[in-house]
Amino acid sequence: MGLACRGAYPSQQTRQLQLISSTPSKALSEAGAKTAMYTNDAMVSGTPTALASSDNSDVFAVTTGHPNMTGDIGDTVNGFKKKFNDDYYYFTTYDGLKLLGQAMANAQSTNPVAVAAALEGLSIKSYSGEITMRKSDHQLQQAIFITRWQKADKKNAYSVENTGYTFAPVKRIEAYQASTPTICKMKRPS
Repeated sequence: MGLACRGAYPSQQTRQLQLISSTPSKALSEAGAKTAMYTNDAMVSGTPTALASSDNSDVFAVTTGHPNMTGDIGDTVNGFKKKFNDDYYYFTTYDGLKLLGQAMANAQSTNPVAVAAALEGLSIKSYSGEITMRKSDHQLQQAIFITRWQKADKKNAYSVENTGYTFAPVKRIEAYQASTPTICKMKRPS
């Protein structure tokens, strides 16, 4: 019924993502090349530290959130940092847990089949506005953000991995703009 994670253990995945995200930036910087890099993994643990040492500010992260957001998610990001001295960067977990809780409440059950059915077409208010679980393929339809790696400043003060740098918002793309058609024929249990 759901998606299964295939491949490495999380620590191995993290190391792989760090190499994917940080090595090109560092190599480009060392070569003196100035070109923009777009990635969705730049916030993964260890990558910001590598980026800070590369002195390359032409790195853009395309994600569902960023560390300088305000409101409940900002409180979550700052509270996580205060409690664990680490960055909260998987913003999708915030919405995933809210969706799961609402689906269980709507289904009045924790049965996976009932909850999955209750997720279909479910919309909730999120930190980035209204989000919807698309019925046809269970893909979350939500706003995405393009952020730029830069020195933290008064407007974008969150210091990622205590580097003095941050991911500052450049552009917000609304869910209806980011949504793409699907040809997925999701198999449902009978």
